[in-house]
Amino acid sequence: MTTTHRLKTLSKAMLLATASLTTGAVFAESNKPEQLYPPITSEVLPELAAKGTYKVGVKTLDLVNPAQFDPTTQSQKDRPLKVEVWYPADSKANKPLTTYTDITRSGKQFTLQADAQRDVDISNADNYPVVVLSHGYTGYRTIMYYLGEHLASHGYIVVALDHTDSTNAHVDFKNAPFAGFFSTLINRSRDQQFVINYFNEQSNFASEQVDQTSAGVIGYSMGGFGAVNTIGGCYAFNEQTTAMFTGMTDPAQIKQVQQLLNSCAGGQYQNPQVDPRIKTMVAIAPWGGQHNLFDAKAMKNIKVPSLYIAGDLDDISGFEGIKNLYNQTGSADKYMLTYKNARHNIAPHPAPAIAQSSSELDLGHYYEPSWSLRTINEINKHFVLAMMDCHVKDISSQCKYLDLPQNGDQAIVDGKPLPQWYGFDNRFSSGMDWQQSKPRSK
Repeated sequence: MTTTHRLKTLSKAMLLATASLTTGAVFAESNKPEQLYPPITSEVLPELAAKGTYKVGVKTLDLVNPAQFDPTTQSQKDRPLKVEVWYPADSKANKPLTTYTDITRSGKQFTLQADAQRDVDISNADNYPVVVLSHGYTGYRTIMYYLGEHLASHGYIVVALDHTDSTNAHVDFKNAPFAGFFSTLINRSRDQQFVINYFNEQSNFASEQVDQTSAGVIGYSMGGFGAVNTIGGCYAFNEQTTAMFTGMTDPAQIKQVQQLLNSCAGGQYQNPQVDPRIKTMVAIAPWGGQHNLFDAKAMKNIKVPSLYIAGDLDDISGFEGIKNLYNQTGSADKYMLTYKNARHNIAPHPAPAIAQSSSELDLGHYYEPSWSLRTINEINKHFVLAMMDCHVKDISSQCKYLDLPQNGDQAIVDGKPLPQWYGFDNRFSSGMDWQQSKPRSK
């Protein structure tokens, strides 16, 4: 064998060995949970996006809301609800960080790295308000896990639902995309109110630590549709919209279903009363305003402090529809944050790898063409915490983060940029607009 031949043989063997090692490394890497939030310097993040002082615990619970109307059977039926609960963990908790496993709209499974310890004891250092976290259609309970973990680290018990009939697992989005929509219309607000009632009134792992005087509601898309109703924005379906969103054609049936849909504040019909524990509501890209599905008089009577978050190119909920909801809301304390050039996907966590390599059906659930979802998530954390601290915990010093000029772009005036938004570093509040009901403090 010549020297050249021996070198070629050795080179081939090394290449095969390297390929084998690389394949093994890729396989091992593919089994690791994905880290969607690698460390990033705080210098570019809004102030209230910083993690709080509490360790975070998380539990998965299976709850049952008894005797609820089931559109499939047209009868009363117990309604199962799986929830993910984030909470301030005992300072001595020392378990490995857990993971979240979910599926995309086309059914592809993925696993994400959490920043929470599973099934550890809750901290008994204080009492903590319950905050409901409600996903869109379709979705899953951990689609906004970054908010759940963040608020828990700051002293909140956050309960995110898998809304039965409305998750990626329940709906074949490709072949029967509207199969769970009727159930969603009926149950969104009912589910949210049930969770508040359960954690405040029934025995559970957090019973001794719940602040029973205060609560909050956060909803994205159809979750926002429910959240507006939960704080008193009564539904106002007419015969046309009832038929449009249920697919019904029989006039008598349409009238019956119209009456069923037009509930208020968690499923009430006669003289509805908003739960006095609810101190604030955040609606992210809420659906329904573009179809006038809320009663204008009821909207005007809303008293709960409210934050609407929207993309000005939202083509699912409609930006004008979201603006109308903000304008109609009667709360003395109301705000609207607008991401300029954003569409509808302004609440979910960033896309997992399996969605990025799949079709638009999957990636389109997360992708924003003009924005980084990581950036949006960090800004959401900042403003949602400001709302909860200011209006749920009544920490007056936190309200300054909600008192802002309209435009965050820091336009150049007389050769100098205008000051940045409070809580944002210089140059990092661009691309957003802010509205508030009260005149800005000087």
